[in-house]
Amino acid sequence: MGHVAVCDADGRLLAAAGDPLRSVFARSSMKPLQAAVALRAIGEELPDDLVAVMCASHSGERVHVEAVRRLLARGGLDFSALRCPPMWPMDEHARARAARPRPELGDCSGKHAGMLLACVRSGWDTGTYLEPTHPLQRRVGRAVLRATGERSVVVGVDGCGVPVHGVPLAAMATLYARLARPERLGGLASQARRCVAAMRAEPYLVAGRDRPDTLLMQASAGVVAKSGAEGLACASVLEGGIGVALKVQDGAGRASGPGIVRALELLGALSPLELEALRSVARRPVTGGEEVVGEVVSDFALRRPRSSEIRGRAVAGATERAASRTIE
Repeated sequence: MGHVAVCDADGRLLAAAGDPLRSVFARSSMKPLQAAVALRAIGEELPDDLVAVMCASHSGERVHVEAVRRLLARGGLDFSALRCPPMWPMDEHARARAARPRPELGDCSGKHAGMLLACVRSGWDTGTYLEPTHPLQRRVGRAVLRATGERSVVVGVDGCGVPVHGVPLAAMATLYARLARPERLGGLASQARRCVAAMRAEPYLVAGRDRPDTLLMQASAGVVAKSGAEGLACASVLEGGIGVALKVQDGAGRASGPGIVRALELLGALSPLELEALRSVARRPVTGGEEVVGEVVSDFALRRPRSSEIRGRAVAGATERAASRTIE
């Protein structure tokens, strides 16, 4: 069971399943916007792979770690500057080669490297970039308000240590619609467009081997996808200027891939050939006794929004109790 919101760049709720106004923490689905803010502060052109890894929840494979290294090196920094926690790589092959958990192996190290380069280029303190009061995080907070259309959002601490933003699910769908229509993001338009282009050009850097985000963008030229922890998945339908946000109710990540593919299928955003290429994402095997004994599939239907949901969308604010403060 889960919840889906489909919005356009005006913030109109177009379709839904479950509760589209459910409050969620954006987690790693906020990374493309955070990267756009960092790019503006960096103020220089970066190659696609470095921009993509700034938007990534990567698997810790060699190609990802090398991109993080090169990103930090542009600011005269190395892995010791990272303030994300030490982690094992997500990828099982990379994990087998790793001697111990390290910050650069964690899935958020690209985001942190981009934030650090932004600090170097802007003359901001690199030791406190995780703090909500840091100039970079203040800029991110203002960008979140602009991108989601919310008047205020609650802020907690993400698993990697940076501020995490709590918003209604429909607000995340609005953000992804605006990534497809970056002119709606004001002063971040060119940077958001750059992030989308880099994710499309280097989808492997955004996630990695057998990961749903990478497979979805490799299969479809018309979609940009970015998942987040605890069963959150978001996507931009570029041609239609539509954003989709999905939250698996129990937070199980294995259901978010089938769910986002199902939502995109219902919206007509994926062709039959693309759907066939995404079969491994849409139908996730369940094993037992070292054998495949079932599969995770998604079969929900989208409905037209109720009038109460449309009215509520204009005033909805996130209210997750785990948050520690509010920005307006």
